[in-house]
Amino acid sequence: MTPQRQPKSEQVASVLKVFSVLETLVEEKRAGLADLSLRAMTTKSTAHRLLQTMIDLGYVEQDPETEKYQLTLKLFSLGARSLSGQADILRVADIEMGRLSRETGESINLGVIDDREQCVTYIHKYDSAYSLAMQSTLGYRNPLHSTSLGKALLAWRDEREIKDRLGKMDFAKLAPNTITDQEKYLEQLKTARDLGYAEEIEESEAGVRCMAAPILDHLGKSVAAMSISFPLFRFDEIKKADYVALLKTASLNASRALGYLGADGP
Repeated sequence: MTPQRQPKSEQVASVLKVFSVLETLVEEKRAGLADLSLRAMTTKSTAHRLLQTMIDLGYVEQDPETEKYQLTLKLFSLGARSLSGQADILRVADIEMGRLSRETGESINLGVIDDREQCVTYIHKYDSAYSLAMQSTLGYRNPLHSTSLGKALLAWRDEREIKDRLGKMDFAKLAPNTITDQEKYLEQLKTARDLGYAEEIEESEAGVRCMAAPILDHLGKSVAAMSISFPLFRFDEIKKADYVALLKTASLNASRALGYLGADGP
């Protein structure tokens, strides 16, 4: 007799519960069975069964004293391997990001486009030398429309992709100056392309100002972008031209290291 398959809706529900457990452990670091079952909206027995499977596979471990669960490094290793194709980008960007960090003292971030969603994913960073600064998290995603990284990434893509992505954006307001109009955002992309860099002032987060430039491949397509983030109170308008020059030089150096042959850079 052929075994009955689990209905598709139940399969999807099971997958959603697994990822809910994983995301909770990422956010909370350690969590007990009751909390995990609550977050996954399932019974303790089902959550326990899922966790035991994850333990058997090596992705989760349980503290024998507290009985709380936490992720192992196996999941981190899996994520690191998925970035192997971006190893060259990380290598060349790191050199330039380190230089920007030393010369500005501010937060430096590297982002790539999430091909499945209209988001920027942060894949590398240098924290600010100051105690009051923008804090980013590796793996965190921000909408393309609200970030200088998003503008820098999208402005150096072909018109068909830009049009397609614009049609999928919801342009939700996230901060005081978030762009919520498609035409205005398109103008920002054109300005970024003309200037060689993009910027945003309180479009993603109140009190924060960022500028970003793309890293281009040999075809002149953006494969990543790096940004400098400033608290508004510490941004020196007099030094803006210096910041822009440093950022564009870093962008050009990284792009050339990837095979970009443009004379003047982005």
